[in-house]
Amino acid sequence: MLRAGGLSALGLSLPQLLRLDAARAGTTAGPPAKAKSCIILFLMGAPPQHSTWDPKPEAPPEVRGEIGPIATKVPGLFVGELMPKLAQQADKLAVLRAMHTGDNAHSSSGYYMLTGRPHAPMNQENANPGPPNDWPFIGAMVQKLTPERPIFSSVRLPMRIFNTDGSVWPGQDAGFLGRSADPWLLRCDPAAKDYNVPELSLPVDISAERLISRQHLLQQVGRRLDTVDRSKAVDRFDYYTQRAFDLLASPQGRRAFDLSAEKTEVRERYGMSQFGQSVLLGRRLIEAGVRLVHVNWHRGPEEPSDAPCWDSHVGETQRLKTVLIPPFDLAFAALLEDLDQRGLLAETLVVCMAEFGRTPKFNARAGRDHWGPVFSIALAGAGIKGGVVHGSSDKLGAQPASGMVRPEDLSATIFHLLGHDPETILTDPQGRRFTVSTGRVIDEILS
Repeated sequence: MLRAGGLSALGLSLPQLLRLDAARAGTTAGPPAKAKSCIILFLMGAPPQHSTWDPKPEAPPEVRGEIGPIATKVPGLFVGELMPKLAQQADKLAVLRAMHTGDNAHSSSGYYMLTGRPHAPMNQENANPGPPNDWPFIGAMVQKLTPERPIFSSVRLPMRIFNTDGSVWPGQDAGFLGRSADPWLLRCDPAAKDYNVPELSLPVDISAERLISRQHLLQQVGRRLDTVDRSKAVDRFDYYTQRAFDLLASPQGRRAFDLSAEKTEVRERYGMSQFGQSVLLGRRLIEAGVRLVHVNWHRGPEEPSDAPCWDSHVGETQRLKTVLIPPFDLAFAALLEDLDQRGLLAETLVVCMAEFGRTPKFNARAGRDHWGPVFSIALAGAGIKGGVVHGSSDKLGAQPASGMVRPEDLSATIFHLLGHDPETILTDPQGRRFTVSTGRVIDEILS
């Protein structure tokens, strides 16, 4: 009765969402944290390494494509010519050109990248969440490891990652850690004219005054319960409901989601695309105290079913030029510049990644297909050595040539920079113990 009454009094499900922030510390002391927070930019669908971070100008035309290289701010470092703004931020970036999953399926390779654990079996498309592939997302483990904060420890936006058939990728939630460790999924369209966050919006018939009066009513019921045996469930209800009221009533809490508070020129610098405004919202959430923000490339209803998002099976070059790389270049470069100007880059780790790369050769439809043997990602910010390239691919961008990095190494590096030893022990609801990562910290890119 209390749970249902509390939800109806609020008119929304925020108390349930606040249960996600019940973080508990691990048992292994970690290194000093160089990063207070982390932003993960996930380019779902997977960009081609040849046209972005690892151009191959000496390769045959069917490999190198039409998009050539341009020089960056770092002597000797070249990137794809459609990324001029990122080229000027290259001194802040560490580019990993030998990332490897060995998995060519979106769902299973994505699971590997998001959790640091390989999917069983590999190369399984349209895989669903759940056992035996129930390892928690990196952000869920950060949520579990982070002491309670006035706002959520880990947030995903603006939507889940899903395949064309609607299947949701595994590895995006807390898995076997339980729902209390789930990062908050913030469903929103931050570039829309009517942008709002439903979970933070009061129903039209509930004013702030009515909200406060209902809070007082719940408090009175709580005081009456103090005279009887209180269960742990009731105690948890009180705690999360109070946090829901605090967030709804707090100007500081709600201000983080208000993009209209940003100057027009700042919003335009990120680009008025869904991705650009999602990245800007991610920066605002980090400023408000969120520990990890996971920003997915927006998959709108207008996406072609045969080449959605970065999954460029058809007409890749045209999509890269007109739909994909320009808004990405704008948003990622703006984030780096903005964080730097605000003095936040030194304490914020930024990771730009995807589930895999694209095939070395174009297919018969002028596109590239799935490729897990080698691809590129980029990191910047807290604890990262800028202006460096780690690893290399062969002359066709087909296989690792040196410095191969696996997803578990990436997760180990993220945890290390956030101040958590990769061998930190967590315990699942059944009492089973496990380490947060089995990988090696990538020391070669650390400052």
